Amino acid sequence: MYRAALLVFLGLNLGLTGCAALPSGKADPRDRFERFNRSIYKFNTALDHAILRPTARAYVKVLPRPVRTSINNFTTNLAYPTTVANDFFQGKVADGVTDAARIVVNTLLGLGGLFDPASHMGLDRHTQDFGLTLGHWGVPSGPYLMLPFFGPSTVRDTAGLVPDYALTYEIVSRNLITNNWVSGGLFVVAQIDRRSQLLDTDKILDSTYDPYAFLRSAYLQRRDYLIHGDENPEEMFPDADTDSSDKSADKSSPPAPSPPTPAH
Repeated sequence: MYRAALLVFLGLNLGLTGCAALPSGKADPRDRFERFNRSIYKFNTALDHAILRPTARAYVKVLPRPVRTSINNFTTNLAYPTTVANDFFQGKVADGVTDAARIVVNTLLGLGGLFDPASHMGLDRHTQDFGLTLGHWGVPSGPYLMLPFFGPSTVRDTAGLVPDYALTYEIVSRNLITNNWVSGGLFVVAQIDRRSQLLDTDKILDSTYDPYAFLRSAYLQRRDYLIHGDENPEEMFPDADTDSSDKSADKSSPPAPSPPTPAH
């Protein structure tokens, strides 16, 4: 029962205002399911405004920043083995060794992951998941998808959620925290903490003419950047919904990643 309830908290962190009606103008070729996606976006938006955003605001108001930072460090450290696995799946051995060392250092010296001494030691944090691994090996992203509860995705990234969550569940729930209520509580806290880090972006999206299109562009560009870096020009992903100045800003400073996977 609790797992179904927990899914309500996942992925609502990027949904804001929107509607199911298609805007006038040229359709985005990456979003062939746009009408359906906008309907799901509207659903996610309602849940975010009703539950997650108010909860995240209360979370920020009640807990001081150092406590929130420790919570973020702890939940990130718990799920970080997924990042390590995907480092090696992509053949990035050096990153895999670095990320494995991060887990050891933060677990032993950071009081179970509450603190992040690894970063102070020069062990950089990486962002990896199985969707990125598939992209690294040339699997195309496929059409854009807006998933219920989970938020922005693509066909490829949706397929990647399965091994990522299976690995995280196996490591955390079966080996580290066997009490389902405790692991479930940590899951909820992690999603609230993640949503709290996006509160500053609410005003930007609320003031955007088409938040759905803005979020779609940000997500796709961010995922492309994580796979290719600066090697793959943004022109390969034409965006009919933003002007060239918006694209330039996105390229120089990629937006926050979409959906949440536990490996981040």
